[in-house]
Amino acid sequence: MKLPMLSTDDKLAEIRRLYFTTTRDRIEADLAKALDLLKSLPSEEERERATAYMEGLAEMYKDWRRKGKKSKLRSTK
Repeated sequence: MKLPMLSTDDKLAEIRRLYFTTTRDRIEADLAKALDLLKSLPSEEERERATAYMEGLAEMYKDWRRKGKKSKLRSTK
């Protein structure tokens, strides 16, 4: 199967989609995919366009990870 090359706008749209559709179960994989897409953007200006979504994904990851640890600690007591 031939994989299509994504344009810069397609990459930004995919990062945005990941931000809006990620779940607690998929956050690690979605964040990793978004980081790969971010790294593949050709210029700093284009990477800056993705900043808000990347920060949002990182914040969700941090929050969900923290809450997951708390619930695991409670269940072991």
